[in-house]
Amino acid sequence: MASKGNLKERTARGLFWGVMNSGVTQVLNVVIGILLGRMIAPAEWAPIGMIAIFSAIAGNLQSSGFSTAIVNMKEPTDNDYNAVFWFNILMSSVLYMVLFAAAPWIAAFFEQPCLTDLSRFIFLAFFISSFGISTNAYMTKNMMNREITVVNTCALICSGIVAVTLAFNGFSYWSLAWQQVVNSLILVIGRFYYVGWKPSLKMDFTPIRKTWKFALNILVTMVINTLNNNILTFIFGKLFTKTPQVVGNFFQAFKWNTMAYQLVSGSIEQVAQPVLVEARGERLEARDEQEIRVFRKMLRFTSFLAFPAMFGLALVSEEFILATIGPKWEACVPILRVLCIGGAFMPFYSLYKNLIISQGRSDINMWLNIVQIALQMLLIFLTYQQGIMAVVAAYTLLNIVWIIVWQVFAKRLIGVRLWDVCKDTLPFALISATVMVAVWYATTAIGNTYLLLLIRIVIAVVLYAAIMKLLRVKMMDDCLQFLFKRQS
Repeated sequence: MASKGNLKERTARGLFWGVMNSGVTQVLNVVIGILLGRMIAPAEWAPIGMIAIFSAIAGNLQSSGFSTAIVNMKEPTDNDYNAVFWFNILMSSVLYMVLFAAAPWIAAFFEQPCLTDLSRFIFLAFFISSFGISTNAYMTKNMMNREITVVNTCALICSGIVAVTLAFNGFSYWSLAWQQVVNSLILVIGRFYYVGWKPSLKMDFTPIRKTWKFALNILVTMVINTLNNNILTFIFGKLFTKTPQVVGNFFQAFKWNTMAYQLVSGSIEQVAQPVLVEARGERLEARDEQEIRVFRKMLRFTSFLAFPAMFGLALVSEEFILATIGPKWEACVPILRVLCIGGAFMPFYSLYKNLIISQGRSDINMWLNIVQIALQMLLIFLTYQQGIMAVVAAYTLLNIVWIIVWQVFAKRLIGVRLWDVCKDTLPFALISATVMVAVWYATTAIGNTYLLLLIRIVIAVVLYAAIMKLLRVKMMDDCLQFLFKRQS
């Protein structure tokens, strides 16, 4: 029992700091995003969106999945961390040289000459970040979520100040590029400050060879996920070369949607895999029961936060955009509303992914993502001629439906039933949707944008909390109990 109690306390503490980290991160991103959105025109965001996919994929390749493999180990050694550290640096050096040489072709593909110098500079961010991948794995494995919160906050503040200062002085998209590079640099410095482990000059790649198959599956999955997260911006960047404001509007809507659902998924990501790996290590006869209990608790926590947050953003999307980054971005509002509906389900992907990886089945994780992006590409091909909204709607619908496929494999691995998953999630979805619809109709008469935004947020939060209390939802009581316990 002591072991289970310890696991429960570590999970609660990890989730608390995970929420703090995600909350602070997203609040800072909102503030910085508002300031930059007001100073930089929609068309000027397009170059950053066009090359985002290259930076992201390069970041995946540099880590090669070995940091995830370390987190999945029971007791990784200093040699494991050291091998990953040097492998990442060597890999990122090669990748940067390749992308540096490819920059003119990237610019020619998008018919944007500015991308040559811009991409070469932005690609420095993933090279710099390679020095901090092992230390990030160390912090995640040891659930140093408080320290992760401090480091991420410092990096965001410093890079945000740089970006806003440059944008104010007319540096346009270069301010966004500097933001990425500075953020990567501060993250590396901060992680080394907190982590007790330090790399040595001994380059023993034996751990790399031992975990190669597992890490390769993770790598392919990471690349697939990156394609999934950036494919629409990439495709729109090519299809709408002559109208970059369309790309800018989608990039802006996608950014706000991602920031919102990562408030929840970021909390889960920091805790899920270490906790599920520990639950997997319980006595064999109690293993399935323990894993199912932990997984369902995380499902309820995810549902409790994700549905009201994302449906709420869909409710106030127009007022939010107009009140923060201004009327010039009004065209992104319909895109944001649709993306928010699908965004409510995105944190569940993080949870299912970590469950499957904790079982050592990175191959399942890889193939589920491969098939999903293949279907997304097919839908894009079938709908792009109907316009951007048709593509976004098809993309969103698939993301909602595909979660069922992940559940099928979760059932095979630990025995969690679809009926139990529905009982844990659907009530929160229905209550959240009902609350947002009620608030919408109750406030339609308000004409002032700022007042409407404030009133809708306040009423929605109070009404949702009141219903949770009235129905005696245990998840809310658990959250309040743990919060008050920390303050006492």
